[in-house]
Amino acid sequence: MLLISTCVLFTGCTGNATPASGMKNGEITQSQGVTTTITDGFGRSVAIPADTTKIVCSGAGCLRYIVYLGAQDKVVGVDSIEKTAQKQEGRAYALANPQFSSLPLIGEFRGKDDPEKIIGIGPEVIFKTFTSGTVAATSAAEADALQNKTGIPVVAFPYGSLRTDTEKKEMFGSLRLLGKATGKEARAEELIAYIDATIADLDNRTKDIPASQQKTVFVGGVSSAGAHGIISTEPAYPPFLWVHAKNIAAGSGTQHADISKETIVNGDPDVLFIDVGTTQMGGDEGAIGELKTNAAYANLKALKSGNVYGVLPYNFYSTNYETVLANGYYVGKVLYPDRFAYVDPQKKADEIYTKFVGKPTFSALNGNYQNLGFTKISLA
Repeated sequence: MLLISTCVLFTGCTGNATPASGMKNGEITQSQGVTTTITDGFGRSVAIPADTTKIVCSGAGCLRYIVYLGAQDKVVGVDSIEKTAQKQEGRAYALANPQFSSLPLIGEFRGKDDPEKIIGIGPEVIFKTFTSGTVAATSAAEADALQNKTGIPVVAFPYGSLRTDTEKKEMFGSLRLLGKATGKEARAEELIAYIDATIADLDNRTKDIPASQQKTVFVGGVSSAGAHGIISTEPAYPPFLWVHAKNIAAGSGTQHADISKETIVNGDPDVLFIDVGTTQMGGDEGAIGELKTNAAYANLKALKSGNVYGVLPYNFYSTNYETVLANGYYVGKVLYPDRFAYVDPQKKADEIYTKFVGKPTFSALNGNYQNLGFTKISLA
């Protein structure tokens, strides 16, 4: 009986969980406890504790995923951006979790980790995000190197996006991966279902609008690793896709692009949206200032008719998905008010923010950008 009891003690639970053992190719030896092996975004097999309670997040947007899953109470260290007061804060997850700023430092932002600091904090798992196809993307070798330096399992995952089906599949896969790793599988599925339902709602409201009646549009001043002027845009801006508007920048790829002034002038959109993150450029008001002072834009029909509107910045330390969805309802309301007659975009935004980060953060976020989001912009 003593022998049987001893075997049970050291074997632990059955199923996907396995006893700790020495592993290669991205797996790691755990000295105590029961581990479960998962496959990360690089296809690496990583052994992590079956009941993870202490984690850190490395890279742009990594911590956002953890908040989405409701696992922020497991975070024991943060990178430098979480400890730096932002003049204009565009991250709903940060506004909803001010406690992050008081946690120990794991290294610099954008994945510039300090292995010694991480070891001193002692997390059970390091999560590390990367963006597929970018020059600065984390590699499997980097994930292995950090794991070898710290002796702590590193789970890497692609950030994804809502621009294309392929990138949305990446995003959903990452939510499921992190859900499994943190014991939040049900929450991951709940959030995925909510995203699909929200996009479907936007599509259903507008999909029968004849092509001849679809508005031509442009969004300028889109943030990307900082604030930009009017020519900064998203050729595959998801809100335009979801509400069936004709983006004059379409055809310039699927990721962020700087287009020519001539494209804007020749495209002459019915409605022009400004990502109000452009105001971070300072005194000249970024894209708004350009529209006021640059003669090249003076004859745009959107300016003449007063159809210039502000949308919230969604690129701030990678994509804030909840803001992208909230912008979808505001864009829809502006373009096709009859299809969104009973929708209050601000209330809808707070519903979305609450779903993703647990708190209604629209007013706080918009206040950081002079309350220019979800309103007509005066160019007088």
